[in-house]
Amino acid sequence: MQMIQQPALVNLVISSGEPAGVGPEISIAAAIAFLQEQPASTITILGDYSLFTAIDIPQKLSNRLQIESVALSSPVVVGQLNPANAQYVLNILDEAVQACLGGRFDAMVTAPIQKSVINQGIASSDSVFTGHTEYLAKLCHQEHVVMMLCATLPTGFLDLQTSRDLRVALVTTHLPLKEVANTLSQKHILETIQIVDQDLRKKFGIAKPVIRVSGVNPHAGESGYLGREEIEMIAPAIQVAKDLGIQVSGPYPGDTMFDAKALGGIDAFIAMYHDQGLAPFKFVSFGGGVNVTLGLPIIRTSVDHGTAIDIAGKGLADSGSMLEALRLAYQLAVNVKNAKNLKT
Repeated sequence: MQMIQQPALVNLVISSGEPAGVGPEISIAAAIAFLQEQPASTITILGDYSLFTAIDIPQKLSNRLQIESVALSSPVVVGQLNPANAQYVLNILDEAVQACLGGRFDAMVTAPIQKSVINQGIASSDSVFTGHTEYLAKLCHQEHVVMMLCATLPTGFLDLQTSRDLRVALVTTHLPLKEVANTLSQKHILETIQIVDQDLRKKFGIAKPVIRVSGVNPHAGESGYLGREEIEMIAPAIQVAKDLGIQVSGPYPGDTMFDAKALGGIDAFIAMYHDQGLAPFKFVSFGGGVNVTLGLPIIRTSVDHGTAIDIAGKGLADSGSMLEALRLAYQLAVNVKNAKNLKT
């Protein structure tokens, strides 16, 4: 991904995620690595002080890396989930979002959380926690946001002549498969295309994004013989987006949309449901993928893996995805700052 030569100072915040998982350890390890390679930045990690004692912060970074303590609800045993700390996890997310909305931080990066244990911990409430993406949308009062995964594919992979950014966005996210078709609508698909196009321009600095959209049925519906969603919703949404000046095409069959020969000319792929887009993405991203939430008034990136409870605290956690999330958050923040400076 193209980096800016003379970036402004960028202030990042990390929500350290599930306290019994790998979140705290990858947060501080990646923060140290990132700050050593990028001097024009500061990082604040949100989480209880007791979770960050395993790694010493180098003295030379002490003025750029801060731990801002948020108290646990219950003592943590690493590797053992505890629903009593569900509210703690939400508290650090709330604090990070509000600080970004208030301008204290330029972007937030989130460590992995355990959706099941959060729902156990808030079982008495009326809300159901379905994931970071939906929760951040609610905090930011956004009706529609989009999950997009990003990774850089290296030169030579799939015969690529140069390294290439792969971006995969989703129309629906954390839904049972049986509910996907009933959730789709022309309006929702069109809004997804518009949000992807808008944020590729505004945050990624891509002047004229080129987007591919999948169908939802096998063979993209086979002219209606295998389903009519493509005819009645997806194709009309694509046509309206084209009429609005967006460079978008489709619907493509899900099994052929990710054509290796087309990677060099596509800025983002939009899939209709979670596994349709993320299965091929994670197969080729080498564990270095980054999750970005589009459509928010703030910048948010995240790792593309889970809490890894089974290896937490054992020194086995790979902080590579968190480091990539920090790098992308930094780049997006610089892009936004530069765009604002051009307007003034």
